[in-house]
Amino acid sequence: MSGLGPADTSGVAVEEWLVPGAPGGPEIPVRLFVPDACPDGNFGSRAVVLEIHGGGFVLGSAAQSDALNSVIARRTGAVVVSVDYRLAPEHPYPAAVDDCYAALTWIASSATHLDIDPDRIVLVGDSAGAGLAASVALRARDLDGPPIALQVLLEPELDDRLQTASMRSGTDTPVWDNTKAALSWRHYLGEQPPTGEAVPARQQDLSGLPATYITVNELDPLRDEGLEYAQRLLQAGVRVELHLWPGTFHGFSLVRGAAVTRRATASLCDSIIRATARTAVLETD
Repeated sequence: MSGLGPADTSGVAVEEWLVPGAPGGPEIPVRLFVPDACPDGNFGSRAVVLEIHGGGFVLGSAAQSDALNSVIARRTGAVVVSVDYRLAPEHPYPAAVDDCYAALTWIASSATHLDIDPDRIVLVGDSAGAGLAASVALRARDLDGPPIALQVLLEPELDDRLQTASMRSGTDTPVWDNTKAALSWRHYLGEQPPTGEAVPARQQDLSGLPATYITVNELDPLRDEGLEYAQRLLQAGVRVELHLWPGTFHGFSLVRGAAVTRRATASLCDSIIRATARTAVLETD
């Protein structure tokens, strides 16, 4: 990650905060990305994005998403909150979900403090972070928690069973392969049996979840579990926007200058703008 060089945070104020954790749990470090400009000039009505970084449940930090979060803040005008959740194996499930859900409830209760609209919350996760975002959306639904306008699942890690065709064949794929996937789930779940919240692909009922933007990559072992989850969401009556990026591998967006990365980022930001618009956005040619 350090080899990528510093992120472009121009036009965005980056702040580090500590916010309340789950009852009985530790405080949670978060990074805030506050754009200098707001599209309509009404700062108190800005949307807010809760971003959850990837890293196979065991690696990484909120800082690794600085480049993406700065772009989202600049292009959408939303405040972005990136959560430094506890990592496995030292902190197996449900620690990370508890931390991310606590960040969600803090955002919803801090609208005045953050100058945001609590009815315009977007969840964004990448890889294992997307798996955590899916878990947070399930918990919010089941506990009647804060409303989520859109869940964004980028190249999501959703299924510990590792039995899809893309996962079984992913023995030497770039960045992520089936051996890493097996280790990731083993560290994350620990000794606990997999539940529908911990492993979203095992959740039987996907109805009542927020509208979903989901991406998969052609050469990614996680491809098919993302496709299957999208299909099951559609069958459950959830509105879904699905993108399969051809010729791409897991984590391709780390190549910031690639044309496909630019297209993917633009599409992501556009989905956030549309999901959080206060009036209907008409599609035009």
